[in-house]
Amino acid sequence: MADDTTDTKSSNQMWGGRFASGPDAIMEEINASIGFDKKLFAQDIRGSIAHATMLAHQGIISADDKDKIVHGLNTILSEIESGNFEFSRQLEDIHMNVEARLATLIGPAAGRLHTARSRNDQVALDFRLWVKEELQKTEQMLTGLIAAFLDRAEEHAESVMPGFTHLQAAQPVTFGHHCMAYVEMFGRDRSRVRHAIEHLDESPIGAAALAGTGYPIDRHMTAKALGFREPTRNSIDTVSDRDFAIEFLSIAAIAGMHLSRLAEEIVIWSTPQFGFVRLSDAFSTGSSIMPQKKNPDAAELVRAKTGRINGSLVALLTIMKGLPLAYSKDMQEDKEQVFDAAESLELAIAAMTGMVRDMTVNTARMKAAAGSGYSTATDLADWLVREAGLPFRDAHHVTGRAVALAESKGCDLAELPLSDLQAIHPDITDKVYDVLTVEASVASRKSFGGTAPSEVRRQIAFWRARN
Repeated sequence: MADDTTDTKSSNQMWGGRFASGPDAIMEEINASIGFDKKLFAQDIRGSIAHATMLAHQGIISADDKDKIVHGLNTILSEIESGNFEFSRQLEDIHMNVEARLATLIGPAAGRLHTARSRNDQVALDFRLWVKEELQKTEQMLTGLIAAFLDRAEEHAESVMPGFTHLQAAQPVTFGHHCMAYVEMFGRDRSRVRHAIEHLDESPIGAAALAGTGYPIDRHMTAKALGFREPTRNSIDTVSDRDFAIEFLSIAAIAGMHLSRLAEEIVIWSTPQFGFVRLSDAFSTGSSIMPQKKNPDAAELVRAKTGRINGSLVALLTIMKGLPLAYSKDMQEDKEQVFDAAESLELAIAAMTGMVRDMTVNTARMKAAAGSGYSTATDLADWLVREAGLPFRDAHHVTGRAVALAESKGCDLAELPLSDLQAIHPDITDKVYDVLTVEASVASRKSFGGTAPSEVRRQIAFWRARN
């Protein structure tokens, strides 16, 4: 999408009288963006209709020319949507393709459409509209993923599983509590999406090439017509800004990281060694040589998509980092990164939502694993503080001796005889066994945001009210 401040003509090259001949094949190949920016056709036509309507309202073009332009643009929109529009690489980009066709349809009136605008503010508008719509779609998809987790959390508010640190069994938690951790993560992603929509909700059209225009345009009118809160306030920044695209990619990268962490857990949980969950056939594949295999390919591909998204973010940051104000042709390289990341993010969220809803949770296997690794050791230490009056560090030492004894005997803490425990510390009574089961452990953790089923249900209710 080239810098363009002159009126255009419906010839093969739309650069005006400054250039006597067209570019050679290499220049045409590197310069053309129609191969990917045709994705912006609806936004381009929508922006042009709003611009033409404003020009007529301000008396800059006639009402008759406006009507011809709007009718012609709607015709082009129908042609593209029906697959009957022929895009031309010689016309470089979506703007020139639309404008050339418009000239064929309505004649000289088409040349008035580009009054008081440049391709610089035109592409800024098209791209901003597209990113805004994509963010709105992402918000809806994240809401669906959060809803899937809320359903699973409610179903498993009391289902005990091991909680991990360093991927080692740490303390018992509930699967519902674990699900709610992802609700929090994807909730933050959705908040970032909403903030990004607010940040970009300004209309670029009317900034022209970089300095604004001498025509008596009404930028507030076009902003309102296009669904923006207000017009941008500095014409130089308007045409050189791609923060909205970078912010989208940043959000996508963070959300992708969250999706990848979840995907990794699903990959681990679905192994025979863990056996916590079983993916449905819809999100698994078999092996070409090993008939017993059921591979979590959907989760693995979600994990891989994050790499593509991260690459797109780094690419656009690198493209923009050395550009002087205002517009530079480098900025043509922004769209493919965003388009690819958006497609990857959409696919990853959709796949993960399906996996969460469809997977079978093996609660018996989780419960058995929850008691492994002496996961109630902290509960023993807490009991010694509460009931025996020991300082926590002393209780920690006593508990460590108990764990070592249980390990030497090949049993769980709850299976140690009272006499063995009293030999370690005489103030231990048989009431200690009330806290050494995994169910008692999770039920006791009623602090705000804790894993107790009652607290999990409180957080589910909170999120249902705001989802």
